[in-house]
Amino acid sequence: MVAEPSRNFRSAYYEKVGFRGVEEKKSLEILLKDNPLDVEKLSTFSQRFPLPSMYRIHVWKVLLGILPPHSDSHALVSRYRLEQFDDVNGALTAMRFIHASTPATELYLRMYQLESRQLPRRSELRPPDDEDENFLAIGRAMEEIVDDPVDCYWLIRCFINQFKLKFGDSIPHLPKSLEHFLSQEDAALLAHLKTSGALRSLPYCLWFRRCFAGCLPESSLQRVWDKVISGSCKILVFVAVEILLSYKIMLMGMSDPDGVYNFLSNMPQENTDAIVTKAIDLWHKHCGTPMHSV
Repeated sequence: MVAEPSRNFRSAYYEKVGFRGVEEKKSLEILLKDNPLDVEKLSTFSQRFPLPSMYRIHVWKVLLGILPPHSDSHALVSRYRLEQFDDVNGALTAMRFIHASTPATELYLRMYQLESRQLPRRSELRPPDDEDENFLAIGRAMEEIVDDPVDCYWLIRCFINQFKLKFGDSIPHLPKSLEHFLSQEDAALLAHLKTSGALRSLPYCLWFRRCFAGCLPESSLQRVWDKVISGSCKILVFVAVEILLSYKIMLMGMSDPDGVYNFLSNMPQENTDAIVTKAIDLWHKHCGTPMHSV
């Protein structure tokens, strides 16, 4: 990596003249030339900087274990992933769970259920439960980010599995964490949300179980998922805090918890890039700039 003072000076200059991220992109390209890839360093990079769009999917696949650290094996492993995708797809077709017109996200859900031994009998098929709806929301968002259906399925599957494994025990505590950080940023807004009863009925499932899928447009969402995939669920709290801060004036004028819930569940889409940028700054402010995965 470039020495920190020199890197900061050049990054500030590049940003000033409109080439923000030039140094970061060069640093990532150096990391991606390592063989084997250093997953810890890639995680740290993803925590500290936004991933360039041209490398994002590749880095996600490495961080999620879809591709191994040894670059020499990537072609072989990718072929195995494709064969497994085709095998599971074929099995579901033979069992008549899917057909040619089945939506892609439903296909991915059935594949996930089959591979995790949760596929119900055809005679017992029911409308999607909360867990299924969370999967479908993340699936729809990933489908907008990733063009290739094989990559899309593996990214959804491994994203959800890693999220449950790493953060499953933490998710129930995130609303309390949001309350803590909001109290430090805007005590008056927190007091209003408490008094009106809205704090208890914020869209926590949308925010913390779907990781903002269906809330943020994909251009903003993928920057949040960079941080989640590289090892931090705390970023979700700061995105939620920044959403509340950004719409403070409107929220202070609302006293109906259902109205607050509906507004935040269908929030305007035009300022989300700025919200995510401020959320990442807030995350670094409270948690420090990561020097290793957190």
